[in-house]
Amino acid sequence: MNLFKGDITQLEVDAIVNAANKSLLGGGGVDGAIHRAAGPKLLEKCKTLDGCETGEAKLTKGYNLKARYVIHTVGPVWQGGINMEDQYLFNCYKNSLLLATQHGIRTIAFPNISTGIYGYPKELAAETAINTVKLHQDSPHKLKGVTFCCFDNKNYDIYEALLKDEDN
Repeated sequence: MNLFKGDITQLEVDAIVNAANKSLLGGGGVDGAIHRAAGPKLLEKCKTLDGCETGEAKLTKGYNLKARYVIHTVGPVWQGGINMEDQYLFNCYKNSLLLATQHGIRTIAFPNISTGIYGYPKELAAETAINTVKLHQDSPHKLKGVTFCCFDNKNYDIYEALLKDEDN
């Protein structure tokens, strides 16, 4: 597991994960940045996908991105942890990794799903992300590389501390 601070749209990996909304038609944050960088063909394709439910994942080409693919997943809106948000977030990572495996994707980068305007506590989200990826990487379907891409210092510091604990 790797850690990167910066713009996920600039990573040279097989697939980047988009923290999308249910419409898949773009929005703010990571979602908007990915749509802008990929170009108008991404939006055209997303219009044909009939949206995406929370915890699920769908695949498109990367179009103008350095990544060949975009895996779109819809994270949960934090509601105090009483509406299965932990399970939905786990499913975002699990389903994205399974989709990657099914399509021969060897390297993938994840943003900090649900920790922006969806309000998921950053520490809890990072623990879920790392634990879910670890489970996948301990399976026969292990990917060659998984990168956690943090745009801000707070998320980066949290991931750095948790990944350091994983190494010990």
